[in-house]
Amino acid sequence: MKLTLLGTGTSQGVPVIGCSCAVCRSTDPLDNRLRTAALLTHNGTNILIDAGPDLRQQMLRAEIRHLDAILLTHEHNDHVIGLDDIRPFNFQSGHPMSVYAQERVAKDVRHRFAYIFGDPIPGLPRITLNTIDQNSALKINGLDVQPIGIWHGQLPILGFRFGAITYLTDVKTISPEELEKVRGCRFLVVNALRQRSHQTHLNLEEALDLIREIAPEKAWITHISHEMGLAATVSAELPAGVELAYDGLKIDAR
Repeated sequence: MKLTLLGTGTSQGVPVIGCSCAVCRSTDPLDNRLRTAALLTHNGTNILIDAGPDLRQQMLRAEIRHLDAILLTHEHNDHVIGLDDIRPFNFQSGHPMSVYAQERVAKDVRHRFAYIFGDPIPGLPRITLNTIDQNSALKINGLDVQPIGIWHGQLPILGFRFGAITYLTDVKTISPEELEKVRGCRFLVVNALRQRSHQTHLNLEEALDLIREIAPEKAWITHISHEMGLAATVSAELPAGVELAYDGLKIDAR
């Protein structure tokens, strides 16, 4: 089992349009981040987590030639708006793409992409929406997927656990009951937007507290904004076993 981080940036990506801060001007490739998304690969099955505005670029850069399913954490633009770009996978497979999301999120996708769900027109993407929630453990091509209920400020969204790997993005808080689903994982990917506090995202200090609570073998910080600081500087200050994630990072769960 392998998790590839296709993007590790916040909703604006890094660099940010029009920004001249040190991070946005950095020539270090570790400071250049597409919008957050990940690919879980297991025995030939490819499952995409979130389909943001950089989906096409991410698929080409990672040379992804097929997708079996898409898991959506929530309905914000930087996590769903790239769904139109799944059409080459439809053409290749000849089948609609299976997309898994909470009922609220599925309704939003139907609204935003209404043209997909009307009368079939050649060339348009095709999607089969499957409703899930934090209590809906599922299997995709034999792979166990455990949704985890988390809070993005006041918005209930989903994280996911795949055996030894847990992936949590856009989380601000998590209940003790849902935290139990995470305990025992060996590898954790969790968001931290910046150093200062934020209303709907963990900051770095909060993320490190959560990592200590879960105590994985290794943890990576994702969904990072330019306000976090230069990757080289921040990385040097992180505790052992915790790293800033970067685009293209591969986590091997063997």
